[in-house]
Amino acid sequence: MLIAGYNPAELGDILVTMTAPGTGEQTVEKKGQVVAITAADGQLLGYNFLAASAILPELATGVNGNVDLTAAQVAKLNAAIHEAGFTAELTAALTPHFQVGYVEKMEDHPKSDHLHITTVDLGDHKQQIVSGSPNMQANVKVVVANVGTMMPSGSIIWPGALLGVESNGMICSGRELHLKGAPQKPGALILPDDFAPVGAAFDFTKGNELFA
Repeated sequence: MLIAGYNPAELGDILVTMTAPGTGEQTVEKKGQVVAITAADGQLLGYNFLAASAILPELATGVNGNVDLTAAQVAKLNAAIHEAGFTAELTAALTPHFQVGYVEKMEDHPKSDHLHITTVDLGDHKQQIVSGSPNMQANVKVVVANVGTMMPSGSIIWPGALLGVESNGMICSGRELHLKGAPQKPGALILPDDFAPVGAAFDFTKGNELFA
């Protein structure tokens, strides 16, 4: 799992990467322009890259929030890691963090009057997501934030369970995606049928035109 986020307005020119959730005691070690965060047992939790745009100049072109790193970009980060003197490498994620999904099935949560259990088709696989969106329904296209995604707010999507029901990922609203003009209220973003194929990476540029 590889999560990457870049928010220059809040953090400056720092690329934050995470490989596992951090709980308990952590060790922070800085070498050059790379900061390694490890758990008490030595497990790598992630790296922070200072002056990140010097490694990946494309970050300076307006990236803000979650970053889908390509294999080539991860290779450049790993080169910086080795140059700084660390050994543990990052591995590129193969699945887009935000994908177009199709809600194939929906049923009410047995222990809640507002949660719904959905089965979402993501092209090459299906996954169960518990959603509290008041407009949730079957047979619609939505935007799914997969496990390991950093949301525009900075929060991380981890696997979990809601009232005892497993949930992997989140069905997003336009507000949660920080789309221009999106209604500032709860409710899943229902995509037009012709927006993109199921399983495709969500196009934020195109998404920002939905409420124009």
